[in-house]
Amino acid sequence: MRTMSRYTAAAAAVAVLIAPLTACGSSDDSAPQPNTSNTHTRPEDPNTGIGKPFTADPTLVNPSPIPFTSWNRLSDNTISVNFQTGNPECYAVDATVTETAESVTVALRSGTRADSVNKMCTMNAVFGTLEIPLSAPLGSRAVLDAG
Repeated sequence: MRTMSRYTAAAAAVAVLIAPLTACGSSDDSAPQPNTSNTHTRPEDPNTGIGKPFTADPTLVNPSPIPFTSWNRLSDNTISVNFQTGNPECYAVDATVTETAESVTVALRSGTRADSVNKMCTMNAVFGTLEIPLSAPLGSRAVLDAG
């Protein structure tokens, strides 16, 4: 009898712990939903040159999109974006820029440097900065992250 009580108590405890997990994520939730658009406005950072300078490398291997956290206006036709990536001895970044009259959208990618494929690399996070030339002056256009 005592063993049966222990099993019953254990089953009840598991049920109490699992119940909140199964109740999450109701589709009838009337709360505001997160923004799922593909572009996000990023703030301008008043501190220029805050990350390790990276040079765009279109030869990177296995690129994947990464967000940038902020950006800087370096001149009328040049901005820089600030981001986190891996050790620059092994990782590279590249960017594609789409300009319109209203915005500058930056699609930033990070991947393995071509000369570091099959090389042992440390897993260090690095705060980096990439300068990006623009085809027209930035003016009052918004700077958007495509990721």
